[in-house]
Amino acid sequence: MTAHGPPEKTSPTEVTGSASLWRHHDFRQLWMGDTVSVFGVQFVGFAMPLIAVQLLHADAFEMGVLSTLESLAFLLIALPAGAWVDRMRKKYVLISGDILRALVLLSIPAAWLLGTLSFVHLCIVAAVVGIITVFFDVANQSYLPEIVTGDQIAEGNGKLQASQQTANVIGPSAAAGLVALIGSPLTVGVTSVCMGLSSLFVSRIRHREQAPSAVSRQPLLKEIRAGLAFVFSHSLLVRIVACTGTSNFSSSAIFALSTLYILRTLDQPQAVLGLVLSISAAGGLLGALAAPALQRIVGEGRTISLSALAGGLTFLNLPLASVLPPVPTLTFGGFLLAASVVVYNITQVSFRQRLCPKPLLGRMNASIRFLVWGPIPIGAFLGGAIGHSIGIVETLWVFATLGIVASLPVLLSPLTAMRNLPSALNLLEDGTGDGDGPDGRDRSGGCDPRQD
Repeated sequence: MTAHGPPEKTSPTEVTGSASLWRHHDFRQLWMGDTVSVFGVQFVGFAMPLIAVQLLHADAFEMGVLSTLESLAFLLIALPAGAWVDRMRKKYVLISGDILRALVLLSIPAAWLLGTLSFVHLCIVAAVVGIITVFFDVANQSYLPEIVTGDQIAEGNGKLQASQQTANVIGPSAAAGLVALIGSPLTVGVTSVCMGLSSLFVSRIRHREQAPSAVSRQPLLKEIRAGLAFVFSHSLLVRIVACTGTSNFSSSAIFALSTLYILRTLDQPQAVLGLVLSISAAGGLLGALAAPALQRIVGEGRTISLSALAGGLTFLNLPLASVLPPVPTLTFGGFLLAASVVVYNITQVSFRQRLCPKPLLGRMNASIRFLVWGPIPIGAFLGGAIGHSIGIVETLWVFATLGIVASLPVLLSPLTAMRNLPSALNLLEDGTGDGDGPDGRDRSGGCDPRQD
């Protein structure tokens, strides 16, 4: 970070009030960096498959390999990544992650201009970027509580999610325009510029993290176990992880087949696929904007349970499109699905961020990422294999039903009766929590952040 004048250390409590985060210097820098970065992710997510299919003539198996490599790192290294992130200043992990990803992605337009771009090169880039993203993502989820107060975390996550969903709405169209104008390899180069700008914004954050003490550092395996122990010691987190992991498993199978299903089985044009994606993203944006109000009106715990159920039910929109008018079924269902998922994510991520002790945030987030993102490549592979065996529509019904079942761990839990969820301060300092149910008794399930 470069600053003019004497070093200025800002506190998370530098401003208060309903508009506080827009007047909070550090949050603004984080928000601007995240906004630029997620637009870059949209560009590369649109351009990479086009490079593989149109320029390198990849077949279906190769596309499956490329997709698996993009997310495989979460299954393989998320747990040690969390322990390593907790040993580092998270701000510098974010800056380094953006710069490294920018450099790796720049190799694609460079190789294309030199005439040496190959599918193997593309796979190596996907794998390396995936590894860097594991560290970046864990640090990113752990950094917000460092710079804002506990009661601002939900608002901050809502604003970050709103930017992400805006990028989801605008990004594909902007990426398509860029690809038409400059080609898919150079569009990946624009992503590198976005990530470079993101690192610049984050470098302007004034908050000074305390360097983790090397004296108190434990062996890596013990630190990994501490993160897993925190997650499994709290019954509410266990239920949320079970819901999210099962939902991701089923949705990855569904989405692995969705493009083929819409274009071939339903015989819809590519424009319908783009329409479904854009309207779904608009639902996600609405969910990001509505989440704070829903939490106030319905309550945090109930919002998690009800949004999980709504998201599970709307998985049915894809197989139902085979028997109902496809375009309205897909667009309306996609809109509701995205809105429900974003509301669920904002509420449960904010809960776990404020619940967890700051020195454990990286390991906690990495443990949850491992548990809930690890099933994604497995589900996608099984979805394709089962769809090839018994048919696409039948497979969609199977996994859509599983998506509804995924909501049961939180729906049939104390969360459904809870307005306020426990806070880290109360649970860790006086053992009471503020997650009281209507009868006034603590329904949090306890919290035992063991370090071994």
